[in-house]
Amino acid sequence: MTITLDDIAKASGVHVSTVSRALNNAYGIHSDTRAKVLATAKEIGYRPNRLAQGLARGRSRTLGLVITDIRNPYWTEVARGAEDAAFAAGYDLVLCNSDLDAGKQTRYVYSLLEKRVAGILMNAVTGLTRSVQEDLAQWNVPVVLLNAPRKGSSFSTVTTDTFEGGFLAGTYLVRLGHKSLAVLTGRVERSNLTDRVKGFMKAVNSSGEGAVATVVIRGAHTSEGGYEAAKKLLANHPKVTAIFAANDVMAFGVIRAIYEQGLKVPENISVMGFDNLELSGIIRPPLTTIQCAKYEVGQAAVELLLKLAQQKDAQLPEHLVFGVRLVERESCRPPCK
Repeated sequence: MTITLDDIAKASGVHVSTVSRALNNAYGIHSDTRAKVLATAKEIGYRPNRLAQGLARGRSRTLGLVITDIRNPYWTEVARGAEDAAFAAGYDLVLCNSDLDAGKQTRYVYSLLEKRVAGILMNAVTGLTRSVQEDLAQWNVPVVLLNAPRKGSSFSTVTTDTFEGGFLAGTYLVRLGHKSLAVLTGRVERSNLTDRVKGFMKAVNSSGEGAVATVVIRGAHTSEGGYEAAKKLLANHPKVTAIFAANDVMAFGVIRAIYEQGLKVPENISVMGFDNLELSGIIRPPLTTIQCAKYEVGQAAVELLLKLAQQKDAQLPEHLVFGVRLVERESCRPPCK
């Protein structure tokens, strides 16, 4: 049986408006009265209708999270950080997978607006069109972009310093003595992956270690994508001694392709990843990689989103950038002489 405000009012001997003010912690009600109403509500099993409350206020206590694919363990950790932060603040989180489809992304944005979400976290496949941005502004729904460049963004962003991560990877492999390198990465429009390549190339070109050749191959930033890119690399560039994969998931596919060719990691080819997923320390050999914030990105993005949602006036976008560090394990070594 649904317990209503009228039921609480009758059980506690006060007016229904007093019950409403007590439950919403409103001003103008005595502390003893509030305590009595809350105790009565708990005793008779009242549960607030959060949907009705949200509609009355014009917003639900729900946030939207639009990512590319939850099957990627990176996004699993980001989503967990976002969910924990949302739950702690009394909000629910709706998960949407865009599958790198701009049309699907746009459909989810409007679906979330129809649900009157309090805000949207998004790993945008492409830049939001002007009409979508205008609708977001009209509905007054704040947006925080994940892993998006801050330059020129009209939205707040939370990301990691992927350029620095690429630089650390390139510096590390060159210092090991590798002169025939390869970078396997995702599509060029994925700015966070492109920045890793730029950082890597800067490290190689500024190393002062003599002639260092670098091959760049693009494909799907998945395990299968890494596998296919590595097979192409090994067939056309057999002298490569070290591979930097744009994320750990791609690196897992790279390692599989190398072993299928009868080669070993790191004896014949060193392999390095990016993200430091939990599985990266478990596989054999354990993967050398770049540690970047994942759980923390989701957590911080929700906190920033709720901060923006509580502001009545438009504010300049805020940009949070998490640092990175090298995690050295057993998948890299100096090249054989």
